[in-house]
Amino acid sequence: MADFKKILQDVFLFKEPEEKEAFILKETKKEKEELDSTRSRKEENKGSKKEGLINKVFSSRNKKESGEELEEVSNDIKKNLEYIKKTYNYPDNGDLVIREFKVVAKDENLQAFIVLFDGMVNSNIVDSHILKPLMLLSNVEVKGKDKDLALYIKNHLISHTQVKMTNKINDIIEEVNFGGAGLFIDGIDSAFMCDVKGWVQRQVDRPITEIVIRGPQEAFTEGLRMNTALVRKTLKDENLIVENFKIGKRSKTPCALLYIKDIANESLVEEARRRLKNINVDFIFDSGELEQLLEDSTFLPSPQMLATERPDRTANMIAQGKLAVIMHGSPFALIIPITNSDLLHSPEDAYVRFPYSNLFRFVRFVAVVLSLLLPGLYVAITNFHHEMIPTDLLIAIESSREAVPFPSVMEILMMEFAFELIREAGIRIPGPIGPTLGIIGALILGQAAVAANIVSPILIIIVAVTGIGSFAVPNFALAFSFRILRFVYIILAALAGFLGITLGIFVHGIMLVSAKSFGVPFMAPLGPRTSDGIADEFLRTPIWKQEKRPDYLNVQNQRKQPKISREWAEGEKKKK
Repeated sequence: MADFKKILQDVFLFKEPEEKEAFILKETKKEKEELDSTRSRKEENKGSKKEGLINKVFSSRNKKESGEELEEVSNDIKKNLEYIKKTYNYPDNGDLVIREFKVVAKDENLQAFIVLFDGMVNSNIVDSHILKPLMLLSNVEVKGKDKDLALYIKNHLISHTQVKMTNKINDIIEEVNFGGAGLFIDGIDSAFMCDVKGWVQRQVDRPITEIVIRGPQEAFTEGLRMNTALVRKTLKDENLIVENFKIGKRSKTPCALLYIKDIANESLVEEARRRLKNINVDFIFDSGELEQLLEDSTFLPSPQMLATERPDRTANMIAQGKLAVIMHGSPFALIIPITNSDLLHSPEDAYVRFPYSNLFRFVRFVAVVLSLLLPGLYVAITNFHHEMIPTDLLIAIESSREAVPFPSVMEILMMEFAFELIREAGIRIPGPIGPTLGIIGALILGQAAVAANIVSPILIIIVAVTGIGSFAVPNFALAFSFRILRFVYIILAALAGFLGITLGIFVHGIMLVSAKSFGVPFMAPLGPRTSDGIADEFLRTPIWKQEKRPDYLNVQNQRKQPKISREWAEGEKKKK
């Protein structure tokens, strides 16, 4: 608009009409040239963008065709072979085996090759059920109606049972990385995945962390399929579902989710499935890492999943309506969801008569209290609450501490730390030296410490009883949490006596009540209280009275056995 006003002013400055007309024609021609140049620039930019897009598409096509980036199996075996060699850095990989050979199928002499890792496959299966039929028996006339060459080879020439066809080359690479074999044949745009795993693995042995006197003596191994087979051997139910997952963008560690379809809560299964699918890590090797990625609260001292190495306990939990996660490379299964009572129960409780199991549970409950609170109670009584103990015992305690130069809280912290040091060292050193270390630790920390007036004799008893109580906790992860919280209660007792311990119990209880395991309250059925299952939290009822599954799981089938399970006993009552 400003330029137009300027032009008008310039026009009116001319006195002659010829000068005005010449000036207007000149300005009009100038505007037209500027407009044409602007249009040409826009067309050039548009053409360059279109040309760049076309070049990008054609370059990607050429890249795929040249074998640099191959997503699907090519019908040209040379491209497949070149891509496999480049992917696995052949021949730098010394354990990679690429065996080239020829196959005669339907009067056609075809080039073929098989790729596998030496030491991870069963060589007998590869030789007898894959290479031998393809190389020697392919000349035998087969009366088959399969017109497709790939189906003809799969159905008539390969005698191995676990063979799958795929046109995705990444599927072949994943199978080879996990101990399988990939078979490529010229003229076929599909490849064969052969499950020929044969690596050396540990056989089924006795449990180490969950030893029971009466019960099955089998434990999980590091093999995924062997572990799922152990569960299926125990839990013979056609509704038992084993869903497969792969976790880790690079490791692609196989993982299995086990549940009974018509018992487990569908929402619980969907939540577990969602968490497993949404783990974004490069590598994962053990169920301990998986537990940390799946748990609800990272900072809660108590574990929110139960790690067990017993197939029978896993099957029992699945039968109740819970889920199990088994991971390749780990001899522990993760049970979800769990409550606090599950961590305090032992697998042996179900295999012995209910009076014995009730005794075990009572002893276990006392052991938990001693392991968690006994050192703190000792510090609180000796520092603040002398009136809580008899006078004779108080005099005995004070007389034993008369020559000790340290306060009671410092004294017990030193002994607890020394006890933890001996326990950790006993785990790390070789097995034959372990008992020797225990004897040396007992002599030095016991007799020598008392003789040197570093600690009092009563404190040695307190620390020893606390350690024995921690060993009686059936779940090792729960025992770890008690070992940490024990120091917290000692510090609180040193600061405020019984008031500090009460405050610690209050805060600890709030944390446990507010915690959840896959949506299930951790302290159920006590907090919140449910209709069933409270009696089994502390005292176990007879097995013929355990008629229902836990109410807090909201399972599809609540009743697990009829009201009268011992029908022979009812028959005898009727006779009488």
